[in-house]
Amino acid sequence: MRIAVFGAGAVGGHMAARLSAAGHDVSVIARGANLDAIRDKGITLRIGDGVVHGRVHASDNPAELGRQDVVLVTTKANALSPAAEAIGVLLEADTPVVFVQNGIPWWYALRLTRGRPAPPDLSALDPGSRLRDVIGEARTVGGVVYSSNEVIEPGVIRNHTPQRNNLIVGEIDDRPSPRVAMVRALLIEAGVASPDSDDIRTNVWQKLLRNISRSTVCCLVEQTMRDSLGKSEALREIAKEGTREGLKVAAWHGVRFDYDIDADFAPGSLFPPHKPSILQDYELGRPMEVEALLRMPLAFAHVAKVPTPTLDVLVGLIAHRAAAKGLFAAEAGRTSTQSQRRE
Repeated sequence: MRIAVFGAGAVGGHMAARLSAAGHDVSVIARGANLDAIRDKGITLRIGDGVVHGRVHASDNPAELGRQDVVLVTTKANALSPAAEAIGVLLEADTPVVFVQNGIPWWYALRLTRGRPAPPDLSALDPGSRLRDVIGEARTVGGVVYSSNEVIEPGVIRNHTPQRNNLIVGEIDDRPSPRVAMVRALLIEAGVASPDSDDIRTNVWQKLLRNISRSTVCCLVEQTMRDSLGKSEALREIAKEGTREGLKVAAWHGVRFDYDIDADFAPGSLFPPHKPSILQDYELGRPMEVEALLRMPLAFAHVAKVPTPTLDVLVGLIAHRAAAKGLFAAEAGRTSTQSQRRE
């Protein structure tokens, strides 16, 4: 199977190494020192006490890699729209494109299940509808990943959660389909868990509610999950309250699921020695996913008229710090929050 991974960073590199080791013809789109290292030595994934090595085709020009049977897009949400045309050159008419992003995905409003409330304006996630026009609704598949990874040197990835590496995939209209079954089978064969999903937006919110408060708190104090939430009851309470607010927003938008918030935030819960991706981006000076991951959920709260005082503070602080460091264009993000609050 010809599989391309668009964005061979921490998560993308993990998936590429696994799929290549499983015997597939894998190509990756990367750049800079990471691209040079992958071209020279392939991708090395260190997971637990083991090592997975993948030899892949690598380029910063997708046109060199040819048409693909499956494409996994693991590029950060804030870099997606400019990459639309580059993704497009990898596609046959029926190539499924699995978007593996954190936060609210650009496709959320498309083919929405009947009875689910309309979301807020999501145009900031796909300016000019470039992704919709180039990739199209028909090719689009939703993806939600649970896997904590870090690029520790070019071409080398450390996985921090060997007991939990999942990639959930689902059609954006929630119907069962042969292509989703095929993608799930590829992942499972490669050693990546891929549970069934009959409601991909619920999966999106389940992951989002873990990120929107936990990752934000970690980013503000600039510590790993273990050193912040794992050691401080005060920080756990802040994150827990933000999660409670997010649960109310999700419920208004038709997303309800069993969740023991007290157990999830108990002192003995899993808080890995890992910096969430938004903190890694902040420390490395990379553009941050503030819009999709943090500000857009507040726009959902505004539509639902659900108060979110804790999240308002957390997101406001992160947006300010990111903008001050030049990692987020605060004015460009007004379309999803402040502009709607003025209406």
